Amino acid sequence: MITLTPRAAKQVRTMHAELNAPEKRLRVLVESGGCSGFQYGMSFDVTKPDDTQLESEGVPLIIDPTSLAYMSGSSIDFDDGLHGKGFEIKNPNAQSTCGCGKSFS
Repeated sequence: MITLTPRAAKQVRTMHAELNAPEKRLRVLVESGGCSGFQYGMSFDVTKPDDTQLESEGVPLIIDPTSLAYMSGSSIDFDDGLHGKGFEIKNPNAQSTCGCGKSFS
């Protein structure tokens, strides 16, 4: 399971409304790259046949099987404060993370 905090869900809903594409869902993913070997990504996308469909805080999420294996149990927050970083992912499966918070190993 992947969860969104209320702040993250609010931001995703705002971004999705601006997109004006109701068929698209928030895709959460892991890809090679970043400072630590893997990096997180998020985009709005249509559901593919092998995707897992989740919902958190009323927001539908999609994730591919490989990314789910790396991110199961993760939570996504959104920080928009003075020194806010945007979306922040807390992943209990990561052995180490980069200072930017966007990559892990």
